[in-house]
Amino acid sequence: MLHKISAGVVTKSPDSVRSYLLLMRLDRPTGYVLYLLPGLWAVVLASGTRPDLLSVAAVAVAVAAVLIRGFACASNDVTDKEIDARVARTVGRPVAAGTISVRNGILWAAAQAVVALLVLALANVETALVALATYPLIVAYPFMKRFFVWPSAFLGLVMSTYVFVGWTAATGNADYPPPVYGLYAAGTFWTMIHDAIYSHQDKEYDRKIGVKSSALLFGGSTKAWLSVFLVLSVAGVVWAGSLTPIGWAFYVVVVLAAIYLAYLVFRVDLDDPEACWDTFVANTNYGWIVLAAVIAGQVT
Repeated sequence: MLHKISAGVVTKSPDSVRSYLLLMRLDRPTGYVLYLLPGLWAVVLASGTRPDLLSVAAVAVAVAAVLIRGFACASNDVTDKEIDARVARTVGRPVAAGTISVRNGILWAAAQAVVALLVLALANVETALVALATYPLIVAYPFMKRFFVWPSAFLGLVMSTYVFVGWTAATGNADYPPPVYGLYAAGTFWTMIHDAIYSHQDKEYDRKIGVKSSALLFGGSTKAWLSVFLVLSVAGVVWAGSLTPIGWAFYVVVVLAAIYLAYLVFRVDLDDPEACWDTFVANTNYGWIVLAAVIAGQVT
């Protein structure tokens, strides 16, 4: 449903606007949902039973996630212009295709980054400052695939910083207790799973071009590594919950989340790009189930 709505907005937009919406991947909302969900885990866990904290923080974190993800995509596409032009799946991206200049791509990235900070400041200024601190990491990520053998690990560390943004939005405090680090670990290892699956779409192009990816690093052992990351992600969620006064329903729903993620890892055909994309998209369900677990734990 979200995909249809986002795609509809992009399709019906004027030509002068459409390219910029495509540059921020508004037609493909999976990326910003994956970025947002760890932040929402933190918002709900920090808010507890106080809906007054939850409402403002959740809305600010959700809106800012779309903008920060758009900033990341625009930065990525400017940096990867030459690479994208050599890969079938990405050759039509606006900067690679020439429909948006490098200059305008940078300006669009900067505009989204600034507006995201203003939105987060509505929750509290500390949240905006925490998000700002992650921006250099976001800009650095596209360069990782050029020299770092495991760029997904760096991506996981970067994307999961939204846990700290979510917690600060709900509490106004950047002094993080241990449960926050549990959620951060959970998000990091989860990102390593879905990005590894995503990277298998382009492994042949990556091999020819000479860029690094999890698909090339793990090869035929990918599912074994994904299984390890799955256990570590779920363990991070459980550890975070165990350090808070959370109810029994949390653990029941987390087990369901683990089973679902294991099913995705088991069934995906890593040599089928379409199956990889579908499984990448389906990973959002794991994040939603974990969020449901946190909510269930708050009310039991």
